[in-house]
Amino acid sequence: MKLYDIAHSRAGDKGNISTLSLIPYDENDFEMLCQKVTVENVKKHMKGIVFGEVIRYEMPNISSLLFVCQDALAGGVTTSLRMDTHGKALSYALLEMDI
Repeated sequence: MKLYDIAHSRAGDKGNISTLSLIPYDENDFEMLCQKVTVENVKKHMKGIVFGEVIRYEMPNISSLLFVCQDALAGGVTTSLRMDTHGKALSYALLEMDI
């Protein structure tokens, strides 16, 4: 199953850091996401895109996860040569992850 089958995501940026939220459509899926969408799995899935540390924050009160991905935007908005300098498409890349 792909993450997009059970969750949605939003991306934000600050410098060379991308933040990716992961929010299940059904709050009952939150615990399963906590078990399956680990830092290690996200780093493996985003290999070649995210080159730095990935930190996961759990927000059980709103049934969501936040991943802070260091060195993910090829230098950041003002220096990146990527087409998507803000990294907005990274939320869709995360949702392509198999769980």
